[in-house]
Amino acid sequence: MWKRALNRAGVRQPRLRRDYTEQRRVVQRFATAEYAAARLLLPAAILPHVVAAVAFMHDTDDRIDRGTPDDRAAALAEWDSLVRKALAEGDSPLPVLRCLAHTAEYHPDLRTHVNEFLQGCQREVAWRTIANDTELQQYVRDYSLPALMLTACLLSPEDATTRTAFTEGCHLLIRAMQRIDFLEDLAEDVRAGRHGVPADAVTRHGADLTRPGPALGRLVEEQAGRAAADLTAAIPLPTLVAPAHRPFIRALIGVQRLRLKAVRHAGTSLAISPSGPSAPAAALLLLKETTRRNLSFLMLRRDEGRGRPGRSW
Repeated sequence: MWKRALNRAGVRQPRLRRDYTEQRRVVQRFATAEYAAARLLLPAAILPHVVAAVAFMHDTDDRIDRGTPDDRAAALAEWDSLVRKALAEGDSPLPVLRCLAHTAEYHPDLRTHVNEFLQGCQREVAWRTIANDTELQQYVRDYSLPALMLTACLLSPEDATTRTAFTEGCHLLIRAMQRIDFLEDLAEDVRAGRHGVPADAVTRHGADLTRPGPALGRLVEEQAGRAAADLTAAIPLPTLVAPAHRPFIRALIGVQRLRLKAVRHAGTSLAISPSGPSAPAAALLLLKETTRRNLSFLMLRRDEGRGRPGRSW
């Protein structure tokens, strides 16, 4: 399947095929559930390009997430130069950037989103604490949403009005995802001295982020509730994309619901250990969406064979 996907995505040069395959392995390791959803549910022609965008986002985040603020700022400046050079020349010594440049040739709109993402990275390297929900929402607008749009732009509808609604839906989705991220990684982030739970909420609940306790439980439930509200508001998102992309978007939202459920179940233990979605539940979700997609495809083919208008996937 992967070789077929590379062919359909226009990745034919041997070196580029190796590059994309390397990025696929990276994405499989750090985003197992999301990659499985993409592999099973996205059209083959778009899969390698999605992999390239996700791998670039992850590589960037990894490079600018280490050391002091000055270290991170210096790393970002160096990386920014390498990325822009790769996009301008269509080549790079780095496999992840060779893939990004090739994908940008097939999807020119990606260049705009790469630029917005790199600008947003300036906020990512600078922040130390998030004072309140207003600052959290600004962080999402400046950094998290541009990061998501690196991938989402590859699935975006063509109609301008629908595309605006799609971006707004992506904003709701990533706001929920970011809040879940901050809860999942609370213990590790606190040890690193930079957690993303709004400081005023921590104070309001009197929570100690280093140890389990009732106050922390109330804080986790409050933040989880806000993430749940955004996920509910993002439910119409799959209806805004092409039929072939809808199963993936539904699965992506479904995986976030599983992550949220795991966060709520972990509760106060998030102070000492991370959480993550249930692997069996994620597998069942993907199985249901794959079955639903395949049945819709069979019905479409049947209707076409009978000379009736095909139904949507």
